[in-house]
Amino acid sequence: MSGDENNPHLGDSSRKRNGSALYMGPRKKATSSNPLVLHGRHFGRTVFALCNYPSLLTGGILRLEELQDSSIEDYPADVQREHRVFMELVNSYPGLLERLTAGEEEDIIHVGELMGKGASGARGDDTKTLKSAVIEWLMPRGQPLIPPLSRNIKSDRGFNHEVTGALLCPADLDWSDAETKQSLKSGETAVRGDQWPMFLYAGYVYDPEAPWQGLLRSDILIFGFKHVFTSPSSVEKEPKATRSGNAYLHGMKSVTKGSLAYIATQVRFSLSSSSVFSRTDTVTDSETFYHSILDLLDDPDECEEVADLMTWWTHRIFPNSSSSQRSVSKNSVLSKIREKRTALRAQGDTNAN
Repeated sequence: MSGDENNPHLGDSSRKRNGSALYMGPRKKATSSNPLVLHGRHFGRTVFALCNYPSLLTGGILRLEELQDSSIEDYPADVQREHRVFMELVNSYPGLLERLTAGEEEDIIHVGELMGKGASGARGDDTKTLKSAVIEWLMPRGQPLIPPLSRNIKSDRGFNHEVTGALLCPADLDWSDAETKQSLKSGETAVRGDQWPMFLYAGYVYDPEAPWQGLLRSDILIFGFKHVFTSPSSVEKEPKATRSGNAYLHGMKSVTKGSLAYIATQVRFSLSSSSVFSRTDTVTDSETFYHSILDLLDDPDECEEVADLMTWWTHRIFPNSSSSQRSVSKNSVLSKIREKRTALRAQGDTNAN
């Protein structure tokens, strides 16, 4: 992003700001153990990864002032999402909102830069480790990958390789068709970020009549999630957070929408032939992909399917940590209490009618 986007002017109305804070800022390497940097690492992985943190914070503070005389529902959908991310950020770090509202513009920008360092540093670390790790997940254990892929060079990945090409092929296209394959490989057929690849589906099978079936439930996504959040070694073991894992270090006990979109984006990039994660890379179009996944997960019309999906993920990654989502034993005291409450609620509804 431009230098102006990294130094937003507090005098401008947040409604008139050019661009959204929920798009990636400049790449910066995290070199500090500052608590704000560490918090940015986790927030980027679990809530929102590709955003300009200084712009997010300055815009959010301005918007809080505007909301004294208006409602967030009066704003466009993209601004509403930006404000939700802002509120989640300030609420996730004790004392942050007070610090921002009491500080000068330079203080707000400095805090944003520290968190942005953390988010971009974590993203860079994960991109680097997944580049090598993903090769182990392309074939069933014990089966060779033919031809083999380099762990450090990505030029032979993407549509240049039979296996990665099949995984990255848009679900509505047929990779087995020779013309389609050649068109994707040559770049004649450009793939947008919102054309979701086959690897998102369980068993790598897509049913156009049931597009939710198996979506975001593939093995390669599970492996990627474990690699980043519960430690690389947990990919081959029982799904539990180790003391060295990012989930354990941050008290993470459930899979979030942001973390699922983040892993899907990282795995997609690791399969591609692109060597540098860049917002200007029109080949991978990673930002569009990331935002499109979040669009679905945040869509209120899809809330039932999304709730089922997130429960499915949490059971697989944190099977012992989400007691609120465990099934209740039949005929237990708790089950009887809930049955009684349901009956009373139903009786009250009947009386009301």
